[in-house]
Amino acid sequence: MSGTVDGADARRMDMIYTIEDKPPWYLCVFLGLQHYLTCFSGTIAVPFLLADAMCVGFDQWATSQLISTIFFCVGITTLLQTTLGCRLPLFQASAFAFLAPAKAILSLDKWKCNERIEAGKHWGIAILTIFLVLLFSQYARNVQLPLPIYRVKKGWTAYRLQLFKMFPIIMAILVSWFLCFIFTVTDVFPPQSDQYGFHARTDARRGVLAAAPWFKVPYPFQWGWPTVTAAGVIGMMSAVVASIIESIGDYYTCARLSCAPPPPIHAINRGIFIEGLSCVIDGLFGTGNGSTSSSPNIGVLGITKVGSRRVIQYGAALMLLLALLGKFSALFASLPDPVLGALFCTLFGMITAVGLSNLQFVDLNSSRNLFVLGFSIFFGLVLPSYLRSNPLVTGIVEVDQVLNVLLTTAMFVGGSVAFVLDNTIPGSPEERGIRQLKRGSAAHGAAELGSLSSYDLPFGMDFLRRHRVFQYLPISPTFAGYQWQVLRGNCRPRDGGGDGDEGVAAPPAAAESVV
Repeated sequence: MSGTVDGADARRMDMIYTIEDKPPWYLCVFLGLQHYLTCFSGTIAVPFLLADAMCVGFDQWATSQLISTIFFCVGITTLLQTTLGCRLPLFQASAFAFLAPAKAILSLDKWKCNERIEAGKHWGIAILTIFLVLLFSQYARNVQLPLPIYRVKKGWTAYRLQLFKMFPIIMAILVSWFLCFIFTVTDVFPPQSDQYGFHARTDARRGVLAAAPWFKVPYPFQWGWPTVTAAGVIGMMSAVVASIIESIGDYYTCARLSCAPPPPIHAINRGIFIEGLSCVIDGLFGTGNGSTSSSPNIGVLGITKVGSRRVIQYGAALMLLLALLGKFSALFASLPDPVLGALFCTLFGMITAVGLSNLQFVDLNSSRNLFVLGFSIFFGLVLPSYLRSNPLVTGIVEVDQVLNVLLTTAMFVGGSVAFVLDNTIPGSPEERGIRQLKRGSAAHGAAELGSLSSYDLPFGMDFLRRHRVFQYLPISPTFAGYQWQVLRGNCRPRDGGGDGDEGVAAPPAAAESVV
């Protein structure tokens, strides 16, 4: 128990800002810009992939409009999530899970366009960017740079700024981008698009910058009225299920990194509700994609040690405002592909490590647990890889899309296999880590229950607490769960007699169970 508490205290001491902390506005701007760049680096691939699938990859104007629309919606949905949703420091971004059904629909004979061969990237720039992220975030994280600050009463003082610890992503991007710019000007990288290294040039997408307008406000139905088909709805529903599973895991990971207590059920419900609303907004504005929590931005929390909600809201505001400036979004669209790939490697590596840290409560000396873990990871990687090359064909397009989308999602396959095995293979609560997890939650009890207010709405809490009806609304912060005791009480015989099982009151453990 003490080890669990010490671990939580160590994480809290390691963080510079936790979820309820409010850094100075100028730090919020720079830290928010870092999240903006991280979300940008992960989301910028979506409009280009969709543009190619929609046969408008050659149309730089349409691509630039798609970029602005996507990031405008990202800003709106992130503000909704951090203010009214789960209220964790989470960025909402375009979900790659929605690309599979979208491209599956666009690959039908009715919509299919000719394939294009893309040139290779540049491993040198990618490795350099990875090295810079590691250097700034790990090796130089304790280096403090003196920053002179003038105060009215104290005069000039030196402020120790942990620059490398807070801004490793921005610094790595700027250094790599500047180096790519030098190699572009000096033609070290070939100007021919069919040669290796072309995509490392900073002017590889100069057409997007030229075609983008200076100012444009995206609006609903800007591409025309939507077309709804059964195949599209069923295919996207499979992506929604996979996205929900991923988001629930992201909530717990984000809460852990930001030193917040595990999210209660009402916060999870509200977060999923806002994500559904975000997908509706994306559809109305015509992004061509859905919305979910951004895993790379969660990795930034662990790298920068800044888990403040205020920082994410600043980043969302920047995303919303800068999306209106078409030239600015198009400028960042020129970020070289090797730099984007390097950011994926480092940030998703952090997400993988944080996800595996949840196994700290499990007995890893148990052959049962090792089998569940190893087989789930292996099968979750092998089956999707095989089905991408050999898709299922049942003869029914809708069924093919649903099965192929679900079974080519490694997270869905691995998570489903692990869920089935862990709940069917016999194992003690100690072996499965259930009791250890409960001990840790009980140890945090008094310290963390008070901080559950982090998941309350910023307004209207007195009104919700005053009216008991909101206790039965799953997305309400006052939601108390549905107790089986009430249901069983309604099903008992009125005479209450009899020695049979039907007349016996439920045991306390069952009576207090909550869904």
